[in-house]
Amino acid sequence: MTIRVLLADDNEITRRGLLWIIDASEDIEVCGEAADGEEVVSRTAEARPDVVLLDIRMPKADGLAALERLVALPEPPRVLMLTSFHEDDQVRTALRAGAAGFLLKDTPPEELLRAIRDVHGGRSALGPPVAKRLVDGLARSTPSIGPADQERIDALTARELDVLRLLSRGLTNSDIATELGTTEGTVKGYVSAVLAKLGAESRVQAARLAYRAGLDTS
Repeated sequence: MTIRVLLADDNEITRRGLLWIIDASEDIEVCGEAADGEEVVSRTAEARPDVVLLDIRMPKADGLAALERLVALPEPPRVLMLTSFHEDDQVRTALRAGAAGFLLKDTPPEELLRAIRDVHGGRSALGPPVAKRLVDGLARSTPSIGPADQERIDALTARELDVLRLLSRGLTNSDIATELGTTEGTVKGYVSAVLAKLGAESRVQAARLAYRAGLDTS
């Protein structure tokens, strides 16, 4: 099944670059474009994309305002926010408002395509730099770990702890596989096991627990 994507960015050069990246894939296609926050809402209602790549800084209505309107549509798309910079407050606001992910615009093409596939499949996608800064902020504002959570950490195997440390640095499954000298499929299995043992719903939540537990994630 082809994933239909709508590109929303006021910079035409950026849109052309995203179009070029997506055109090179076999399972993703661009079904429309928008140059401002008002247009993205109307074009989404018309084209009914599966995923919207949405610049956080847009004329007429900024990305966060457009996001709120997109997720309120009868059949809302998954929204992947894009920006050339990031601030922790914007990331948290976007995620709370219903964004499925948040990437920097200089994200490598393969990571961008992977993120589109992930959010289309119902998963979240945070670029490594974004994820690490977000988790850093959460860790600083969160009390230390409790006995029950420490027991969950202690239940992890040595390899699962390695995976937890690496994902806490914001690494993707592919990056973790390279670090550990194994396959991406094997890493996916370890990540699933880590999340299950920790009772975590996402990688960010697991990373937050690792920071609170004082694990060395540097």
